[in-house]
Amino acid sequence: MREALSGLTVRGRAFVAAGVTAVVCAILLGQPSLSRVGVLVLALPLVSAFFIGRSRYRLALVRTVHPQLVTAGQPASVSLSLSNEGRTPSGVLLLEDHLPYVLGTRPRFVLEGIGHGWHRDVTYQVRSDVRGRFEIGPVTVRVKDPFGLVELGRAFRTTVPLTVTPRTVALSQIPLGGAWTGSGDNRPRAFAMGSSEDVTVREYRRGDDLRRVHWRSSARVGELMVRREEQPWESRATLFLDTRLGAHRGQGIASSLEAAVSAAASIAVHLSKRGFTVRLVTAAGEDSGHDWHTRNADLNTGPLLEALAVVEPIARPNLDTGWLTEAGGDGLLVAVLGHVDHRDVPVLRRMHAHSGSALAVAVDVNAWLSPDAAGQDAATMLTQMGWRSVALRPADRLEAVWQELGRRHTQSSRSRGVHDVPAPPPEAGDPTVVPTEGVAR
Repeated sequence: MREALSGLTVRGRAFVAAGVTAVVCAILLGQPSLSRVGVLVLALPLVSAFFIGRSRYRLALVRTVHPQLVTAGQPASVSLSLSNEGRTPSGVLLLEDHLPYVLGTRPRFVLEGIGHGWHRDVTYQVRSDVRGRFEIGPVTVRVKDPFGLVELGRAFRTTVPLTVTPRTVALSQIPLGGAWTGSGDNRPRAFAMGSSEDVTVREYRRGDDLRRVHWRSSARVGELMVRREEQPWESRATLFLDTRLGAHRGQGIASSLEAAVSAAASIAVHLSKRGFTVRLVTAAGEDSGHDWHTRNADLNTGPLLEALAVVEPIARPNLDTGWLTEAGGDGLLVAVLGHVDHRDVPVLRRMHAHSGSALAVAVDVNAWLSPDAAGQDAATMLTQMGWRSVALRPADRLEAVWQELGRRHTQSSRSRGVHDVPAPPPEAGDPTVVPTEGVAR
């Protein structure tokens, strides 16, 4: 009852004040009829508070967000399923879901007819033009009496995440190069000695298909031996994103950093669809969760886009190079860079030396300050160091810039007298290559 009285609304407090005033005036003026009106006005909010305070409602909420991973500018649907497991009615329900301001205004709903076994489903949409990871919720519930005199508040503590990834565009296929590497313990290798039976079977492991049992080798060895299947070759690619605060210009979604993140996201999706195993490296180094992994294109792009969705600028002048010392870092390198000066030259040379093929999209950050701003051409500097580079300006379309990067590769190949791109690894059906394990060439 004390909680219910503290939940009197402005209307309820006005009724109490009017009732007390009417009773006092009736006593002073000797008007018994006025006192009856005053008692009625005073009793109405008190009776409402009594019933609201005595109500035993048990509200249950289930929130569903679909999909939980969306691209910037695309809507997501939020569904709220509420039910009342209490035994007494609870009046009118006012529902409000808390949202970050970038997702829009807070949705509010008025639900009536609440009783035992009551159930309602409400749905609304959210949309954000800003990438990031946002928490939807918690939901606040306010229960009112039918007269709007008493209001009690409750809050659910649960929240649901929504990840908004950068916008991406489809990129055309261009010559990339890079190092091809095998994966797993069954990678195809050439051999120079030994028979095929010695190098194409291994011991039986629990869970192996019995149809793969090699009976001739099993009889000779005395235990079950199975044929080893060839695994596909894969090409590794490192996607480097310059996230230094001092390397970019502009604010918000119109900044050069957001253009770089969007370009990196498009390149990541493109490389994954072309069969590359992609890892993401920023100016702060490599996250342990973004190391090499063997997945298909659909499963590979999800973690990459989620990582790019939460990328934040860092206040450091230099690029981290710790990831260059790791084994297997000699594949394709695609860098999306911001402002480059003389301090970055040694690092960029090391990055080029540790890669099989180095490509760069240099964001012309000075153009984000003014279209006529003239600054040092980072793309030219990178080209002089051996990179295949191209500049990206605010008015440029990423698809056209990516195609220009491919044309520059073709022109450089022709100038060297080279007409073919690096050949892919041998096919599984090549008679000179058989699956083996631990056999040197």
